[in-house]
Amino acid sequence: MKITSIDIARLTIPMEPFVIATETCYEAQNIYIRIHTDAGITGVGECSAFPMLVGETQDTCFYIGKDLAKIIKGKNPLDIATRLKEFNAYIAFNSTIKSAFDMALHDISAKDKNIPLYKFLGGNKKTIQTDLTIGIDSPVNMAEKAKRFIADGVKIIKIKLGKNGEEDIERVRLIREAVGTSIQLRVDANQGWDYPTAVKTLQTIEKYTIGFCEQPMHHQLDEWLPELRKQVKIPIMADESVFDHHDAERLIKTNSCDYINIKLAKSGGILEAIEIANTAQKYNMACMLGGMVESRLALTAKVHLAMAHNNIKFYDLDTCLLGHLEDPVIGGAVYNNYFLELEDKPGIGADISEEFLQRMESITV
Repeated sequence: MKITSIDIARLTIPMEPFVIATETCYEAQNIYIRIHTDAGITGVGECSAFPMLVGETQDTCFYIGKDLAKIIKGKNPLDIATRLKEFNAYIAFNSTIKSAFDMALHDISAKDKNIPLYKFLGGNKKTIQTDLTIGIDSPVNMAEKAKRFIADGVKIIKIKLGKNGEEDIERVRLIREAVGTSIQLRVDANQGWDYPTAVKTLQTIEKYTIGFCEQPMHHQLDEWLPELRKQVKIPIMADESVFDHHDAERLIKTNSCDYINIKLAKSGGILEAIEIANTAQKYNMACMLGGMVESRLALTAKVHLAMAHNNIKFYDLDTCLLGHLEDPVIGGAVYNNYFLELEDKPGIGADISEEFLQRMESITV
């Protein structure tokens, strides 16, 4: 089988403003990849650019994507590892756009076997319940939103923090009062605190029963993570500090975290995400699967991955629930009271509607 052409399109989805410690999203600035082959099989992928976290924009993904397409055109799409090595030999980093190609190549490989992606990855269906995230706002507004969440059936809430330690404490206090004791709470500072603020904030909110805290400090402060873990009881989950399995091994060996958050946009795709999960599993450390602001296309690929690796035990798969004002996806995973369900279609089983794609800027290589 050979790749005959690759379509690259901007996938710009309007959003309600979504605020985290380092950025405010007004639209999902994603990229869509469709790989055509001489066997008549096409594979699709998507990535979501988050410049403040990963260092890529929709523009960089679009233009680097053209170069990556030229590299693999005419080659075997089933040899995923070699294709990704070619990408890495050409350009360092740029994991976000590489992840879209990785996804499309996996889609082709699973379709070639006529099986769903999770089966191609060696997995079986399992129950996947996502959390739902509250973006940063005033403490009162966040508590009111939490009430609306639980009225809609949400059982696990992730609270974005990291702007101001004192206000963050008030955010957690009011949300816990609003939702009661039966709702699971997680917090995510997105690198927003310095070490003293992380210690004080986490020690203060321990009494509110917090499942874990994601990325309390900037990745440049990783050396402080082992000491932070000694000072606080809330488990620490590494996110922006872990891009690949080498990062995972480093943080685990230095006792820097309790869990790891895997994101395809950081890892460069499914292949490296599995390496991270395998590395964590070697040390009996559980992982979470998260994301940026992808549509249900990339979400569906992540659900397949979650079903294929038992060491992925936490799910932050609410990416297209974070204010997307349009759903351009045909097929794919669906939410059933915040549980994610898949049909057994070959490959990923999702695509972007042609009507939506016609409104987007695109190029074929």
